Amino acid sequence: MSFSSETKRELCRVPVKKLCCARAEAYGILLYCNTFHTSEARIITGNPDLAERLPKLFQKAFQIRFDNAEETPEIKSPEETSESIKSITDLNAPKDMNDAPTGKRVFKLTDRVKLRRVMDILGYERSPVLHMNFALLEEDCCKAAFLRGAFFAGGSVTNPVKRYHLELTTSHAQVGRELEALLREVGYPPKNIMRSGSFVSYYKQSDQIEDFLTMIGAPVSAMRVMTAKLEKDLNNKINRRINCDSANLDKSVEASREQTEAIRRLRDADMLKNLSNKLQITAALRLEYPELALSELAEEFDPPVTKSCLNHRMRKLIELARGL
Repeated sequence: MSFSSETKRELCRVPVKKLCCARAEAYGILLYCNTFHTSEARIITGNPDLAERLPKLFQKAFQIRFDNAEETPEIKSPEETSESIKSITDLNAPKDMNDAPTGKRVFKLTDRVKLRRVMDILGYERSPVLHMNFALLEEDCCKAAFLRGAFFAGGSVTNPVKRYHLELTTSHAQVGRELEALLREVGYPPKNIMRSGSFVSYYKQSDQIEDFLTMIGAPVSAMRVMTAKLEKDLNNKINRRINCDSANLDKSVEASREQTEAIRRLRDADMLKNLSNKLQITAALRLEYPELALSELAEEFDPPVTKSCLNHRMRKLIELARGL
């Protein structure tokens, strides 16, 4: 099951107790579903949890039943699933952002009496797709319910292990622009694009996706996004540390090689005996422990010396060797 499907399953467990919230959620579904106008409303879903929720939601919101709930032939492969959902929604979304159901169900409203009742409750006199009725979304709970409905019908979220991407897609451009205003009002301004004639509002920042999912009622999915981000950050820190340690090790090895080579040149030139006692001890210990870093070599002196002091002695030896 995809991350989108799991998120919608979590959202389907959110109870709708208030009538205003039921209407707001159904409103979001209608504005972001496949078809919604004065002569027909059609919701197509491959998510079994949403298919179970829809009849109860519309009964509570509008006291109506769908005309039917047709089930399409079973889809036998992930490739067929992806292509079929694309042809239905025309969203051109990435494969990992689509649900992968075993079948799809179609919920229709074509009865004029039922549609008229929906239109009246939503405050429409004519076309229902031209704008959002903000009078139905005055309370914070209703705004969250509306966004949950929009996500049910036109939303998808990518598995955060792969990347961060959540989007809401509608064929009604004016609704998309007004949704942007609503999201800005609640503190989550999205980015927007037009894709294949549809208006897409999306987020690509993990913290924005976490906040949005929490607001609409999916805290577990939000926590999974947060956990994925923490794991990525931890892995990045470990990789940076490894790279840094590797670079430091390379520098240490190169410095030791240069020091050892300089001391050998001085030894071959029979110059070590003319050096001070401290430099002779330094040269002897470096030849004895060529693999040690400078800080570790400093501990081998009796008494131990500081790394700065040892570094000064090594520079002196190298300078003497260069003068040969």
